Amino acid sequence: MSAILDFLRDRIVATTTGLFSHGPAPLEHTLDHPGDPGLCGPDSVTWPVLGDAAAFVGGVRALLVQSAHPEVVAGVQDHSRYREDPLGRLSRTSAYVTATSFGSAPEVEAATDMVRRAHRRVVGESHRGCPYRASDPALAAWVHNTLTHSFLVSYQQYGASPLSPRDADRFVAEQAEIGRLLGADPLPRTESELAAWIEQHPAIAASPGLDAAIAFLKQPPLSWPVRLGYRLVLWAAVATMPADLRAMMGLRVPPGGAAVGALSIRFLRWSLGSSPSWHLALVRTGAPIPDGVFRQPLPQEAEEMLERRVVPLPV
Repeated sequence: MSAILDFLRDRIVATTTGLFSHGPAPLEHTLDHPGDPGLCGPDSVTWPVLGDAAAFVGGVRALLVQSAHPEVVAGVQDHSRYREDPLGRLSRTSAYVTATSFGSAPEVEAATDMVRRAHRRVVGESHRGCPYRASDPALAAWVHNTLTHSFLVSYQQYGASPLSPRDADRFVAEQAEIGRLLGADPLPRTESELAAWIEQHPAIAASPGLDAAIAFLKQPPLSWPVRLGYRLVLWAAVATMPADLRAMMGLRVPPGGAAVGALSIRFLRWSLGSSPSWHLALVRTGAPIPDGVFRQPLPQEAEEMLERRVVPLPV
């Protein structure tokens, strides 16, 4: 039985990591910056939150909610190749989140510079005649704040252990620093302020771009085993969304779907362990490595760095 479980876990790891291998490796050279805590650091709330399997739910939820802004989704529809290269876009988005949250200072700077350059080309007009620029602080704030909120809501619902109100506020404040680097404004700094800003946002509305995005997110072009797992994560994400927003998007959770989605996240946590990017960042900074949290192997260079750590002699 143990061998069967190990085989199952290895297959899930290979399949899941393969989905994110269609773009640059975000922390490929992170060990070139030993001791650099980056923007968040080992004592942050960001590292354990984004290192948990619940982040998969947060990522899907963010794509859904972001589509509710007509100008934001128009920019995606007009300028993104997500329909032709969905895994490429997934990999690039994941690489950005990984680099800005877990990376060293040079990696954070490189990731945000790349996004700012890409955003300069994203200009146009939505279906309702409103101009958009991806570099507009207000539009950047919608994208960033909904991503932060989605990660937080998903972790509070499905994470390994829910955050206290104080740590939830810390997470929002830490993520606001990343948004600041992209020129996003406004950037709420507490959980309650962030939730209110999103729920009361005046731009939320139905649009042709929203319909196209939801249709794609419901049926992405994935192989059937991956599509099954994705569907469970989608149910888990939709279950965390406000009822009025779900209704506008034509989304519903089937009976028992939320519970099945929650079980799927527990299964992913058992299979994958916590994020290898979090593990690698802890090695880079020389921080303690928690027991029983990580399952996937480290690169050889990281293993060697761990072996060189000085172990204090017993008193």
